[in-house]
Amino acid sequence: MSDWEKSSRVRVIPPARPRKLAKVPFVELADGRLQGVVSSGSDIERVYVSSVAAGSYAFACSTNNNRPCGGARGSFCNHIKALINEAVLQYGAERVARYLRVDIADEEPSAQSIAAEMSGTNPSQADAEAAAWVFSRFLRHLAYLELAPTTAPLPEMQWFPPTRAVA
Repeated sequence: MSDWEKSSRVRVIPPARPRKLAKVPFVELADGRLQGVVSSGSDIERVYVSSVAAGSYAFACSTNNNRPCGGARGSFCNHIKALINEAVLQYGAERVARYLRVDIADEEPSAQSIAAEMSGTNPSQADAEAAAWVFSRFLRHLAYLELAPTTAPLPEMQWFPPTRAVA
């Protein structure tokens, strides 16, 4: 077994390219969706929780207190487009396209081509029920930024019991 498999830490995959966190502070490929938190362009205290489902491209966008996004009526809003752009910066276009099951045969995938291909299927608007879970995960990640740096294990990160005693 390799060292990373023995440790209680999860491997962190470095971003494909550096990105600024002001517009999209949280983006992840999880739960069969591209999902994340996008800052509002008009109100500094408002954020939007946006997601796009893999395969069906059903999308949802709402504020952190479950008010629907005014721009997500029948097509991807600017928050979802920003989320796709940042996901491509974080994970790379090929990985995002593969995860969302977007087939771009003729060209090198980019954030614009991925968004255009998904929009071309006229995806439906999904329930924003996952918004609470996504926002909760974002807040949990923010809480780790407040901890002092340490090499000691964090109890809440110890998901699996030890398989052997430490000498």
